[in-house]
Amino acid sequence: MTKRKIERFAELNTFENVFHPKLEYYVEGGFPFKGSWAKDFFKNNNPIVLELGCGKGEYTTGLAEKYPEKNFIGVDLKGERIWKGSKTAIDKGMKNVAFIRTQIERIEYFFEKDEVSEIWITFPDPQLNKPRIKKRLTSPAFLERYKKFIKPEGIIHLKTDNAIFFEYSLNIIHENNHTLLFTTHDLYGSELTDDILGIKTFYEQKFMEKGFKICYLKFKLST
Repeated sequence: MTKRKIERFAELNTFENVFHPKLEYYVEGGFPFKGSWAKDFFKNNNPIVLELGCGKGEYTTGLAEKYPEKNFIGVDLKGERIWKGSKTAIDKGMKNVAFIRTQIERIEYFFEKDEVSEIWITFPDPQLNKPRIKKRLTSPAFLERYKKFIKPEGIIHLKTDNAIFFEYSLNIIHENNHTLLFTTHDLYGSELTDDILGIKTFYEQKFMEKGFKICYLKFKLST
């Protein structure tokens, strides 16, 4: 591990807006804010929005700046990535931002039924090897996890540069009778004028520089 990584990990351990993996979290009732994020951590009753696989947290912090009336939580396993988003939130005095370091396979341990209003999945690993398809964040197994804590009318957003993963996600939505609200294979060439979608992650900027088109969709889970 490089000196910079060591320094960042040490600093990350002091950040009050970051929750690190602990064995006691992964049992029923183990995480202290499960079911009470808004009231006990954020100290309000505002809606909660997740960014899964948040990387450096650009969407988490970008959305939090635009919507101070909502609470935002970024989820990723890699601490060095999370460091940037958590540091940005601290430096800007953003009280509506938190981060969780965990595998997304364990996400249901952190949230109670109907606790989350919205989910963003931004440029996840497309898991192109056939044995790893079940690890795609829009696979039926993951969508069932999200059902455990997203509100019945909650919206899930997906942004990706990978056409194979995007088509797979569309097929899963149709096959499982989820409600597709919007879809485009070329976000910035479409007529959609939502300034939220203009927030660009580190990876998105790299993809666009290489000429890749950005795919986007949003949908609701079937009940």
